[in-house]
Amino acid sequence: MAQILEFKVTMTCEGCSGAVNRVLSRLEGVSNIEINMEEQRVYVTTSLSSDEVLAVIKKTGRETEYVGTKPAP
Repeated sequence: MAQILEFKVTMTCEGCSGAVNRVLSRLEGVSNIEINMEEQRVYVTTSLSSDEVLAVIKKTGRETEYVGTKPAP
């Protein structure tokens, strides 16, 4: 079942957000990615676990923290 996972990700430029978007878009099971640079938040609609997604975001070298989950509409 799809859910929306929220992560706090330190991003200082478009390159940072682009790297996060690139690695997440390659993941099977991810249906939507929203990045809010101003709030330093990434919202991922996925059937994957938060741990799986967190590990992938961390591969970009960005400081990342899992915030929470809400059901997908």
